[in-house]
Amino acid sequence: MLEYPITELRDIFVSAGISESYISSMFKVLAVCCITHISGEICRDSGESAMGAAVELWGRAAIVVISLPVVSGFIDLIDKLL
Repeated sequence: MLEYPITELRDIFVSAGISESYISSMFKVLAVCCITHISGEICRDSGESAMGAAVELWGRAAIVVISLPVVSGFIDLIDKLL
């Protein structure tokens, strides 16, 4: 069901000159965001608000780790411009 939109997005990003590794990182971050949000809400609905907060905290940490190559590329780009 999501194959066509994902393929179209990849084609758009590739035609814009964005590296495949950045595209992959973006989709991973999007998946982690969705899973973290759903998991946190399930925890809150079951009365475990502290667990929901912990899930969201670890989700944010995972996003930071996944996005490190993108941040590194951005810093390299800024270094080249300066």
